[in-house]
Amino acid sequence: MVGLAACDAPATTPAPSPKAVEAAPPATKGATISNARLVLAPVRGNPAALYFDLSYAGSPAVTLDDVDVEGAGMAMIHQMIDKGGAMSMGDAGIITLKDGDSISFAPGGLHVMVMEPAESWQPGGTAKVTLMFSGGMTAAVEVPVRAAGDER
Repeated sequence: MVGLAACDAPATTPAPSPKAVEAAPPATKGATISNARLVLAPVRGNPAALYFDLSYAGSPAVTLDDVDVEGAGMAMIHQMIDKGGAMSMGDAGIITLKDGDSISFAPGGLHVMVMEPAESWQPGGTAKVTLMFSGGMTAAVEVPVRAAGDER
């Protein structure tokens, strides 16, 4: 994070007192992505699946608004839903994260469908994933690419 310091301020501006610096709260707001992986489909060109664990620290609460996977045509947040004993995939709807929340995007639950995967993605490589939240917050990570038969 880049800060802007003393634009157009006189050169003799005194430094803040140590007491004022100590009183400032720590910057803990943000999202943490872990255990991320992009799993390619068995048939080249079919949608890939993105799985990860997401935790959030901060206030106010945020919503996960979008996911971008560099090189893909588009990405959609989906959820598996049990409809009378039959599993069905659909839009996940609004995902709200409050301070201390953790959520898993995993097979059989929440996941990101990655449409039109890049032809350059190969098992063992990586893809850049960016999560976009309300309020303009983002979180980005390089995700390992796995083959269809690899551990999900």
